[in-house]
Amino acid sequence: MSDMGEDHAALMDRTYRVQRRFYDLTRAWFLLGRDRLIADLDAPAGARVLEVACGTGRNLAEIGRWFPGVHLHGLDISQEMLKSARARLEGRAELALADAAGFDAQALFGQPGFERVVLSYSLSMIPEWEAALEAALDCVAPGGSLHVVDFGDQADLPGWFRLGLRAWLARFHVSPRADLFDAAERLAARSGTRCDARRLFRGYAWSVTMTRPG
Repeated sequence: MSDMGEDHAALMDRTYRVQRRFYDLTRAWFLLGRDRLIADLDAPAGARVLEVACGTGRNLAEIGRWFPGVHLHGLDISQEMLKSARARLEGRAELALADAAGFDAQALFGQPGFERVVLSYSLSMIPEWEAALEAALDCVAPGGSLHVVDFGDQADLPGWFRLGLRAWLARFHVSPRADLFDAAERLAARSGTRCDARRLFRGYAWSVTMTRPG
């Protein structure tokens, strides 16, 4: 893990040592688009699913409920968040401590690739977020896909709302990535993947799906 990664891990552990206990209750109303992302996974039985920056394990639990028979994996940089994920998932997912900006899926999970990879409201909290996006795509198996949802630019929402949201998010070390679409398109061009980018809820959130050819 890089020095920046170690610093970020320490920050996340400090932030979530207490917050992890009520994180999901307080986030449900504003992390919009997560369940749409899960539905769009369309993961067949037996598929390997990885969530990068899995947090409390909420999304992995939902994925397992929507798609019985998939093999769940998750990684997070925060030991504190992984405590909640392990308690929630009770052995139904393989979890690992790792930096989203640079990880070895083979070493962590014994898997060279995954049919579905998820980044849900995580890039906005990762300092080296473009490296995390590339690392996530790198472990997508042929014919598989990477699914991203995160805060958008809120350009079609009232200015007072946008300014208030940004100020509130900054208190939790969250920075919406205004150039997410551009970064995904550049990465798709380099990697030969198909990129589908969509604005959700008048730009409140953005989604990106990157699909590898089979």
